[in-house]
Amino acid sequence: MKTFVAFVLAFVVCGCTHTSRQPLDSARDDKASVRDDEAKVQVATTISTLNSFVQGVGGEHVIVKNIVPVGASPETFQPAPQDVATVADAQVLVENGAGLESWLDRLLRDAGNSKMRVVVSADGLPVKNDNPHLWMDPVLAKQYVAKIRDALIATDPAHAADYRRNAASYGARLDELIASIRKQIATVPPSHRYMIVFHNAWQYYNDRFGITTLGFVERNPGQEPNPQQIARLIDLAKQHGVRGVFSEPEYSPKLLYSIAQGAGIKVVENLYDDSVGTDQRVANYMAMLQYDTGVIVQTLK
Repeated sequence: MKTFVAFVLAFVVCGCTHTSRQPLDSARDDKASVRDDEAKVQVATTISTLNSFVQGVGGEHVIVKNIVPVGASPETFQPAPQDVATVADAQVLVENGAGLESWLDRLLRDAGNSKMRVVVSADGLPVKNDNPHLWMDPVLAKQYVAKIRDALIATDPAHAADYRRNAASYGARLDELIASIRKQIATVPPSHRYMIVFHNAWQYYNDRFGITTLGFVERNPGQEPNPQQIARLIDLAKQHGVRGVFSEPEYSPKLLYSIAQGAGIKVVENLYDDSVGTDQRVANYMAMLQYDTGVIVQTLK
């Protein structure tokens, strides 16, 4: 009997010891994870296309939070209270600049984060016609990467070698992307290299790769064209044999169909520029440009 009681007590003690250790181990893991996250550089980006650059350069040393949601337009965006908290906690903010984020100055004032390092990606680059979409030229995107690299090194010098190595690797991949796009565009007959777009996000891409932007539907965010402007776009499409009129998923295609019907051309609604997409095919900057190029080439041929 004594032996049996001793066995039961031993079993209970062992069982209690075993079950009490698991939560302690989990708690230690959670605390370690929190410490690891706290050691990383906290980066905020204004638009989702910039996330790829930060993640490519920062790698495991950064945590990136985006402000404008995927699929939304940065030109009509209105910040929410949680966006103030994101900026207030950030060590580095990466914006595009060149007038894209008209809402950002107020957000920065509300956040009151005087210690945060701000990277204005378009500063010092050749802005054309007040057009802020410089990242759509992957040659200029290499300059974005260099600025992010320098900001991360200044913020976290202990990992400077990693940031330099990551930036060099990302730059090499951009070079491969540029060569791939040029090769694909070369398959389009020169007489077909014309586009009419919803808004002029494509000027830098088209200028880089030899496509002419004949016109755009929306000159300013939210400003619809008048009937005369629509008629002008239809005439341009007919004169130059334009194969399609292009837009992004976040915009209404109603006006595009008016132009397409009048000119007898296609409507393409699935290009990406201000935002990456939730589809894995366009989930980051390089995938987005490869996807866009495929859609453009298929339409223009």
